[in-house]
Amino acid sequence: MRIRKAAKLAASALLFTLAMPAAQAQQPQESFPGYLQLVAARARGEGVSEATIARVLTGLTPNPRVIDLDNAQPGRQVAPPPIAPYLARHVDANRIAGGRSRYAQVAGLLPALERRYGVPGKIMLAIWGHETNYGSYTGDFDLARSLATLAWEGRRRDLFEGELIAVLRMIDRGVPPSRLKGSWAGAFGNPQFLPSVYLRLAADGDGDGDADIWSSPADTLASIANYFRDAGWRPGEPWGVRASVPAGFDVPAYDSRLAAPTCDRVHARHSQWKTVGEWRALGVTPLAPIGESVLATVFQPDGPGKPAYLLTGNYRVILQYNCSNYYALSVGLLADEIVR
Repeated sequence: MRIRKAAKLAASALLFTLAMPAAQAQQPQESFPGYLQLVAARARGEGVSEATIARVLTGLTPNPRVIDLDNAQPGRQVAPPPIAPYLARHVDANRIAGGRSRYAQVAGLLPALERRYGVPGKIMLAIWGHETNYGSYTGDFDLARSLATLAWEGRRRDLFEGELIAVLRMIDRGVPPSRLKGSWAGAFGNPQFLPSVYLRLAADGDGDGDADIWSSPADTLASIANYFRDAGWRPGEPWGVRASVPAGFDVPAYDSRLAAPTCDRVHARHSQWKTVGEWRALGVTPLAPIGESVLATVFQPDGPGKPAYLLTGNYRVILQYNCSNYYALSVGLLADEIVR
């Protein structure tokens, strides 16, 4: 979900995708109170105040519902399911209309944010729309309890314990505990950041000194844009475009020979990198404006005769938000529809 340990898992959807291995129930090696003592010791060592440690960890109990949800996550598929039904659910009329409405509401904010971060407003809006339907649902699980439960369970202790410590640091920084509600997997706010991502990349878009990704549209959009800039977004380059692939095109002849260090099954479905001009010479025609010198890969998610795309390096940036072709493609298409 280049992976910053938590950044590509910036939401509950980011944490668990079809490309991840199946969850396996773990038997914790220590009692929950005993584990919290270990967390408290680590937090002290990392400079968290005693007041915050006591405030958050005292009386904390595990949440069985969180363990059930974690263990119910899907495993690796032998063959990816068709992408068209997923797109129909996530790039639907209601989400497009909601995006256009929000876009009109924040139109005054976007030019300055686009100049500052180099990320198109439509991409900021599409992430917001995909993650929380523009803020209509952000989760009501207690973050400290959820993260402590997942860390104690032990299957991904390093990840979740680090996020629990980040929650404590957020409180030390002045974030009210009342804000710390979110998904069962620890993501929160309009963009569904994990705590470590918030600490590193949340931005103050309205200049009031508070990176409020819960209720401030300016801070929400600035934080998403800051994430994308940090992940390497290339200003002026699209995420990709629909493409026409000629009948009989020998797709396997252009398979990528690169082994991705992360998200291997996601990247393995993309072709070699060639310029758009080189693809055009091979008969692959972009169906929207894109520079001839832009490097791109060909992606036919549902196979020959189905929609195809030329994907740029900016598509790979979206994948860093959530390492799933389903997610990244739906974000790009939703962004385009919002401004159509």
